[in-house]
Amino acid sequence: MSNTFLEKVTAEARQRVAAARTNGYLPKLKTAAEQRASDRSPNVFRNAISRSDSVNIIAEIKRSSPSRGVIKAEVDVIQTAKLYAAGGAAAISVLTEPKHFDGSISDLVSVTRSVDVPILRKDFIVDEYQIVEAAAAGASAILLIVAALSVSELASFYAIASDLGLDAIVEVHDATEMHKAIDLGANIIGVNNRDLKTLEVSLDTSRKLIDLRPDNAVMIAESGISTRDEINELRGLGYDGFLIGETLMRSGNIIETLRGLTQ
Repeated sequence: MSNTFLEKVTAEARQRVAAARTNGYLPKLKTAAEQRASDRSPNVFRNAISRSDSVNIIAEIKRSSPSRGVIKAEVDVIQTAKLYAAGGAAAISVLTEPKHFDGSISDLVSVTRSVDVPILRKDFIVDEYQIVEAAAAGASAILLIVAALSVSELASFYAIASDLGLDAIVEVHDATEMHKAIDLGANIIGVNNRDLKTLEVSLDTSRKLIDLRPDNAVMIAESGISTRDEINELRGLGYDGFLIGETLMRSGNIIETLRGLTQ
């Protein structure tokens, strides 16, 4: 994702939220979100991805992406989620961005109703509405992208998520963003190996940024991970969880592929 793409996709997200706010559903969503919060144990997602005795995979459901095009056009999200759970995924990520990733909030609802593992809503969060919507849909966590938000937005959204009982992955791509996540007090930091300017992926990003890891943070490596050797290396450096999408979505045998990565 280039900066231009990031600006474009966040602008589109703001337009979608503005349209959604006109439907008058926010009060009902807040009620549902608060009910979910009262029923949810704290830090469900964080606890699931920080176990030291297992390889903690966040298995992602996505049909396509701007950098890779169509990954899998026809996806049964319920069946995929069940296979992820059966294969030993610690958590599941559901991409809900509709225009560039072909996701939807209905995908999130379907998955949260189908499996017991913690669910991440992965999207370009630009408004409180999306956080409330994620909580009401049954998600356990959201993604906050440092590059897409101001410092004040980041702090506000992080607090809103916490109030609704959601964990938040604070996603960074370089040292400057890492320091913003640290200043925020983020207790889950995701390092995205995809360069926002060139779309190129390099695990060197994860290799470099782990040196800045704060003591209290669970660290997740995102993008470009496809082998057990890569996972072993990153675990050795100090990463706790690994977000993997394309490798699993393209797999002809999800359970076998997951087990190959985790066992």
